[in-house]
Formats: sequence, C-alpha cells, structure tokens
Amino acid sequence: MGPLTIGYMSMSHHGGKLLVACLQALGAKHSFGVPGESYLAVLDALHDTQGAFDFTLCRNEGGASFMAAAYGKLTRSPGICFVTRGPGVTNASIGIHTAQQDSAPMIVFVGQVATTMKGREAFQEIDYKAMFGTVAKWAVEIEQVERIPEIVARAWKTATTGRPGPVVVALPEDVLSAQTDVTPLVHAMPVFEPAPPLAALEQVKQALSSALKPVLLYGGCNWSTEGQIALERFAQSSNIPVLSVFRYQDQFDNTLTQFCGEAGVGMLPWVKEMLSEADVILAINNRFGENSTDGYTLFDLPKMRQTLIHVHASDQEIGKIYQPDVGIHAGPNAFATALAELDISGPWADWTAHYRAAYETNLNVPHQPSPVDMGHVMAYLQAHLPEDVIITNGAGNFAIWPNKQFKFGKKARLLAPQSGAMGYGIPAAIAAKISEPEKTVVCFAGDGDFQMNCQELATAAQAGACPIVLILNNGIYGTIRAHQERNYPERVSGTTMVNPDFAALARSYGFHGERVDTTEQFAQAFERALASPSGAVLDLNISPEALTPRVSLSQMRAAGLTSQN
Repeated sequence: MGPLTIGYMSMSHHGGKLLVACLQALGAKHSFGVPGESYLAVLDALHDTQGAFDFTLCRNEGGASFMAAAYGKLTRSPGICFVTRGPGVTNASIGIHTAQQDSAPMIVFVGQVATTMKGREAFQEIDYKAMFGTVAKWAVEIEQVERIPEIVARAWKTATTGRPGPVVVALPEDVLSAQTDVTPLVHAMPVFEPAPPLAALEQVKQALSSALKPVLLYGGCNWSTEGQIALERFAQSSNIPVLSVFRYQDQFDNTLTQFCGEAGVGMLPWVKEMLSEADVILAINNRFGENSTDGYTLFDLPKMRQTLIHVHASDQEIGKIYQPDVGIHAGPNAFATALAELDISGPWADWTAHYRAAYETNLNVPHQPSPVDMGHVMAYLQAHLPEDVIITNGAGNFAIWPNKQFKFGKKARLLAPQSGAMGYGIPAAIAAKISEPEKTVVCFAGDGDFQMNCQELATAAQAGACPIVLILNNGIYGTIRAHQERNYPERVSGTTMVNPDFAALARSYGFHGERVDTTEQFAQAFERALASPSGAVLDLNISPEALTPRVSLSQMRAAGLTSQN
C-alpha cells in the first residue's frame, strides 16, 4: 500500500476528527455502523468525509459488524465498524467472533463512558478489554486524546498482519470530544510479509520430492492476486492435489485439475480419505480448526502420522495443535512466490486424477424431491453467472449448495462465515456491493437464516447496494432438524417455522420480490432479478425432504430409527 496523504487540518480539532483523519491516512474508505450518543464526535467528523470515507447506516449492530467482517475478508483492508457502548457492542459481538474465526481484518470502534465515570457501572458501561480479550485479536481503550494516532496505527497493523483478525477499540466520550493540536497520521506504512528462508525451502523440496501421496491444504483470506497466481502455478507444475479449508475454496481456481475440494463441515468421504492416506501435507496459511480436521479425528495428536509442513504468517499458529516436521514462519504470498520457483515432481499423477474425478462427480447431483430442484438451480447459475460473481451465505444446510456444488473460477469470490453464524449472508452481500458495485452479488439464505438480518435490506436500499437474495425456503431450521431426526427421530421440537410472505416483504423495502414455486420458473425469475436495478429477493419453494443433495429427511429419520432398534 502506497502513502495516502490527507487534507489540511486546523491545529485545533476534537478527538473524533483526529480519529477519522488517522483512519483516512491509513487507507479507510468505508465504514459501517449504528449511531450512538457515545461517539457523536466521530459522527461529526464523518460529516466532512462523505465520498472519501463513507459511513453506511445499518439497522442493527450485528448486521453492521457482519458487513465490516465481510468487507475485511473481501478487500484484505480492515472492515471499519462504529457502534455505541453496552447494547450496541454486545449486538456487534457476533461479527467480531466471526472475523476472528475467519482470520479477517476488522476494527470495531465502540463508544465508552467518560473516563471520570469508569468503574462505577455507569449507564451501559462495559469493560471491553475483559469482554473481548479472548474474542478479538486485541482489545484496547484510548484514555488520552493525544494517543489516538498511536493506537489507531497499532490497531490497523494488528488487524492486518500475522494472522489477521478483529481489533476492538473503546473510545471514551470525553476523549473524543477533547480538543487537541496533535497531528494526525499522514500515511500508511506498508508492512511486508516474512519470507521463507532458503534452508526451509530446501526441506520443503526434499519432503515433497520423496512423497507418494502429497496434499496441499490452504486457507485464509489474506491472499494477494500475485500470491494466488503463484500458488496455482506451483500446483500446475507439480501436479500436487489441492484442498481448501472450510469456505476458502474461492482463493484457488476450482477449474484447475489439481483442485479436489474443500475440507470443511460435512466433509465428504473422499476428502477424509485423501487427508488420511496422504504421506505429506503442505499446509499453507491455515489454522488447524475443528472443521478441517473432522473434529480433530483425521490426524494423530499432537504429532500426525503424515509429514507435516506448516506455513503461516503467525508463529503462534505453527505447532498450536499439530507439531510440524517443518514449521515455516512466512506470509502466504511470499511463500507461494518462492514455492512456484521450485522444480518438484513425483509419481502422484493417478493420485491427483482420482480425487479430481471424485470432486467433479460430486458436482452432479440426483433429482431433488422438491418443487424447486436446487441441483438444476446450481447448474443454471454455474452456466449463467459472470466469472467475477461474488457469492455470500450465512449458515444452515442450504449452504451446502453454494459451498459444495459450485465451482469457483479464478475471479469468483465466496464470503461465508467459518464460525457458522446465521444471518451473515445479507450483510456480507451488502458490503460486497458497496466495495464492488459493478459486480453481480448473489446471497444464498435459508428462511431461518434470512430472518436473522432481513432488516438490513433497508440498509441496502438506502446505500444503493442491492444484491440478489435467494431464499431456500423449506419452513424448518434444516441443520438442527437433520441432527434431530438422526438422534431423536420422529420427535420434532422447536425446528418448524411459520414464515411471512418473503416476496411482499422484499417489495416493502423497494426490492424486486418474487415467489418461485417450480424449477421451471427459476431461470426467467433470475433474469428478472438480474435486470432489477433495486436488487431482488427470490423466495424458492424448497421441500423439507431435500435437506441435502443426496440424503432426504425421510432417509435421515429412517436411519435414526434403525440405529435405535
């Protein structure tokens, strides 16, 4: 990032203007939030930055924090969120947790009681360092107006370097309103990724060259275009098969014959087999979480049977769960660039081809027992969406369709929460349209998932950032119902919903709203959605039977009954 110079500022200004000027200098262009009296001085400063550093007015702090988390994931620049104290930031905590598990850069600025009131349980007072100390990457309170430039610069650097993540910065009212003549930051200072030592690269070459069944497992959102190209070039030249961790398959071109799928929730059988049978695993930029290890059952702890090469920009991630044979403290892009220069080959062509075939086969699903067949819908979208589409989703069984039944090309992006947070999809889609207004953005949402943040359609309409939302409406909390039928078959409790007219609700927000009752109606309905300048919501008539692409609800129930008898 090159230097960004800010405009002239008078010698005397309040803390809010100093804060905003520092953020502009660091490169901030967008922010998301819900107003509060605890940070009025910041809102005053934002009055003068419209068009250069915009504030998107949201309807709930949870939606605002999801937008900031998604913005950080999409752009690699911290998503900025402003919320008020107490109830405001507790609402926003869901986005903070999501950004942490996603390793996405984000800074949440939260109002705080005046410094003279601290420790008395004043109105809406919270100890933010205590509350977010284990959720955020860093939590801090600015207690003197003169320290605003220092702490804002550190927050930005903390959010973006090493393993990226969320930072929470508390802003006492009297600090924000205090007058000061402190000079704001002038420009951002770029921090370069650590590069791998030559000795480490030699060990990588030796380990891979002697492998019979190697696997490249990658993760993270902090890949540059150059880093992605280098990683793809290495995979093609070496023909080593590639797996992504949960919901990061968009960081590698899925059309390449080396891509073999995603190691995530609902891990498919061949992915488990591939990781279990591998003799060398080159893990780049991923943390070994529950989802990518099938609940920590795929590998022996703490030393896996496979030769493990673990590369990460944060030394705290190396050896945190599994002890590597080769641990390399290096940024993903710097490492991929060096890796692409290595000449590595081996006898694994059949190994790679076998699992690529399994991946391709999985994309072809049987007829679905549903009025709207999502298999046909996904085939249509794969053929008709632009190559630079941005797809978003929240959490639920419906997410299987965009996450496991869509092939992400070189330019396509996926914004989806590793935390499994419902309600993420719509805010993420709005943030994507704000960041990339010219691109097609499609949000997949379940009917339960949609209602977690459907009020943010008003945010979208006001901001002129209106995506296409596909509601997979089956009248149930699908993921929970699936577990319910497997474990307590025929004892349905708390998972059936009575829903509103989603198309009418969408129209009330100014969106194009339409009910799609059959598969045959989808194509023309989607064309109308694409043509709508004000965004669209398509309410898809999905049967509860079609819970997964290959196992129906009745089959889950029958299996549950059989296991009990």
